[in-house]
Amino acid sequence: MHFGVRNNNVQKWFVILTLLVAPALAQAQAKKPAAAPAAKAAPAARPAAPASRPQAPAARPAARPAAPGSGAGHPATPTRPTTPSGKAGPTGGKAGPAGGKAGPVGGKASPTGSGKPSSTVKPTTPAKAPGTTKNPDGSKTVTRANGSTTNFNKSGKQTSMTTASGKTANFNSHGTVSSIHSGGMTINKGPGGSRRVESVNKNGTRLVSTGRHGGYAEHSFSRGGHNYVRRTYVYNGHAYARVYGRYSYGGYYYNGYVPGYYYGPAYYGWAYNPWPGPVYYGWGWGAAPWYGYYGYYYQPYPVYPYASLWLTDYLIAQNLQLAYAAQAAAAADSSQGYSAQFVTAAYHPGGNDPFGPDKAAPVLTAELKQALADEVKAMIAAEKQAAASNQSAVPSGDQPPGALDPNFRVFVVSSTLTEKTADGTECSLSQGDFITRLEDTPDADKNVKVKVSSSQKDDCAAGTQLSVSVDDLQDMYNSFHEQIDDGLKSLSENQGKNGLPAAPAAGGHAVAEGQAQPDLTTQTDLDAQQKDADKAETEVQQSAKGPDNN
Repeated sequence: MHFGVRNNNVQKWFVILTLLVAPALAQAQAKKPAAAPAAKAAPAARPAAPASRPQAPAARPAARPAAPGSGAGHPATPTRPTTPSGKAGPTGGKAGPAGGKAGPVGGKASPTGSGKPSSTVKPTTPAKAPGTTKNPDGSKTVTRANGSTTNFNKSGKQTSMTTASGKTANFNSHGTVSSIHSGGMTINKGPGGSRRVESVNKNGTRLVSTGRHGGYAEHSFSRGGHNYVRRTYVYNGHAYARVYGRYSYGGYYYNGYVPGYYYGPAYYGWAYNPWPGPVYYGWGWGAAPWYGYYGYYYQPYPVYPYASLWLTDYLIAQNLQLAYAAQAAAAADSSQGYSAQFVTAAYHPGGNDPFGPDKAAPVLTAELKQALADEVKAMIAAEKQAAASNQSAVPSGDQPPGALDPNFRVFVVSSTLTEKTADGTECSLSQGDFITRLEDTPDADKNVKVKVSSSQKDDCAAGTQLSVSVDDLQDMYNSFHEQIDDGLKSLSENQGKNGLPAAPAAGGHAVAEGQAQPDLTTQTDLDAQQKDADKAETEVQQSAKGPDNN
């Protein structure tokens, strides 16, 4: 009896609970949103790369992408995804709202879904600790506290140094800086503080400074379907232009000087053939400082039986005067602030012999000068032939440049260069040095072997064999040709004077291909380059003078 009453009570409570809960469930069901009408969906956002660990499932599924015309691509402020506990998910990289791109793995999604990662700290490479590393070949590398590293060969000579910022300096056998490489700029150092700076500026112009007051800017251009190069030379504020034909050989391009003027056949004959009798000519150099400075190295011919010997002395003197002017300018320019580490020879004005009695006799031999004079005659003959055929004297087709002509082997160095020696150090070549090419075929690096035939004090020693770029040899060849043309002009203006025999009228005509106007911005560009070179040298100098310099 009691059992039946208990069951009736349970049933009554069940009916009551059903009546109470059912309306609430119906109300909740009525609030549930209806399914979106079928429409063409906007393109889905690119999915993020999978995270290293899966995210915890969100409390609710993400909203579907908005349909076209509903503002897709301009999302509202998104709701931050949550885990069941309401906290932010452990990894980023989750897709932003509709119309935005996924953020990267490991980074928080941007509020607009742009995919840009949050700020992160870039890892840094720790600096090497100061110390010495011995290399298998017997050389060593020293790391200093200032961040620079210096290499020494197995004999203990300093060969190169790299500053903390990455500038590289090479040293000569005396332990002084011979060249510096800073980004796209190369600085070649010569004795007495002379230097040559080469770089390419933002518009592609090649700049070469040969001192504080000289250098050139090089531009390419086309004329009549042919490619040319124009160089604007600046010296002591005076600007003039030279033109070079551009031609290929062996897969490389070279520049060949194009004369701006051709003389008449009779004048070329007068310059090529022997004169009626030996000529005693007074150059007027006796009191010139440069002449006294180079008295140990060079003496002009006492007499001139023909023009090629006169032109040979003219060419050598031009180079030595330019070399002397560069050294004098470097010594007088206090703004450079060079220490003895960078200047290996003092400035000796007047007729003083700076190198002592062991250098009293000229180093430049009669044999070398005769070899150069023979090349001068060959150049005069080639120019006479080009003038007669109205050609520009630049090779066409795949022909070797003048620098590789088998009949042309002796070169006069026309600007400061530095070259590697066998022990890993460098040595300098200065204007007026003589080198002889030993090979006719360049190697894979576009270099050929040469021998130093005659050199000045502290330059590469005579007899040293070096690998020199064909481009540098071609510059020497072009400079040789240009200086012969300048000498022919000077001869025509001075014929019949100071002992020179009278010459036929020079005649001739201008060569259109060899004409160009100078670039008026060259001096400004060269000045800016000099400032950059000064900064690079100062940094190298300061690094080399560190307190822990070994």
